[in-house]
Amino acid sequence: MTKTGKDTTVVIVGGGVAGLALGHFLLRRGVGCVVLEKHTREYVERRQRAGALDAGGVGVLNEWGVGEVVEGHSHGDSDSGVPLLIDGAKRWWRMGDDDEDDVDGAFCPQQILVRNLIRTFLRDGGDLRFGAQDVSLHDIDTEQPLVRYREPDGSTRTLTCDFVAGADGYRGVSRTAIPEDVLTCSSHEFGYAWLTVMTEVPADPLALLAVHSRGFAAQITRGPSASRLYLQCPLTDTVEQWPDERIWSELGARFGEPVERTGPITSKQVVPLRGVVFSPMGYGRLYLLGDAAHLISPMSAEGMSLALHDADVLARAVIQQVEKNDPSLLDSYSDTCLNHTWQRQASAVRMTQTMHDSGDATYEGEFRKQIARKELETMLEPLAEPHPAS
Repeated sequence: MTKTGKDTTVVIVGGGVAGLALGHFLLRRGVGCVVLEKHTREYVERRQRAGALDAGGVGVLNEWGVGEVVEGHSHGDSDSGVPLLIDGAKRWWRMGDDDEDDVDGAFCPQQILVRNLIRTFLRDGGDLRFGAQDVSLHDIDTEQPLVRYREPDGSTRTLTCDFVAGADGYRGVSRTAIPEDVLTCSSHEFGYAWLTVMTEVPADPLALLAVHSRGFAAQITRGPSASRLYLQCPLTDTVEQWPDERIWSELGARFGEPVERTGPITSKQVVPLRGVVFSPMGYGRLYLLGDAAHLISPMSAEGMSLALHDADVLARAVIQQVEKNDPSLLDSYSDTCLNHTWQRQASAVRMTQTMHDSGDATYEGEFRKQIARKELETMLEPLAEPHPAS
């Protein structure tokens, strides 16, 4: 391990995808780090979140030699891809010719990815501390930042370090350490929400999307015996307005056929669709990554891949500083990640608006619906030409 005369080189706040990936990458190059996670291991490994990585996200893991954490979850070999139902009719996405270095994406539920990252990080000697409560950051604008936290037994610990990585999510404490007059928040509200429903029902196929005049719908795998359902709904809807029977009925209506129910619904939540970007992603010796720095529309399925991109860029920057005393990558970290983030946000906004505007016209009107339908057609394989009568 690289020694700096402090407790560790990097304190990583947050044991989700972004924090664990960064810990892995630093560990691979012998840079000392401590990962602090406020929840228990059991809680973190059960937490249900996003379920897909794009080819770029899988490529990052492979490049750092930790591709084993998504083994068995590739979906890029499928000839058909993810089916899309348009008013009940099945369509297929247009296949491109420029696959990123022939790397496949993966349907990998977040709890499985996190579980695998925890297992391999600890196996390889990583320092991961669960139950770290009341984390606070101090002196991040100096060369001697401190991180304090409370152990499960109630004792207080202070870690000295060279850098702090804030990977503790949108509601974490890391971002609040940046002065308000420094941090800028840019956001976009789409004007509708998703009713997200966790079920003990397997998804077959692993992902199915639907555009319908009643609104967008989807069923996405969350493991071999679970899936999450998504139903577009008004921002004013509440879960009380969505009893189980209505959920299954509405999903069947938007899919164009009844959905088999082999297990119960276990949770429901109404989530407004939005995009959020905080800038800068660094202040002093603190660097933000993942959801602590940005939220992206879940329609894009880019959240975990964005987190891995941030972890990759920050790991390379820290390693260059430690090994070569060269701060140039750290100095450009925020600009590099923000450039990538805005590119993905642009794509996510286009996709979200196209998929939702082309369905229920009560949100944006018939004009936008027809425009969105034409835009959607450019993304899909053309309909088969009818055979002439013999």
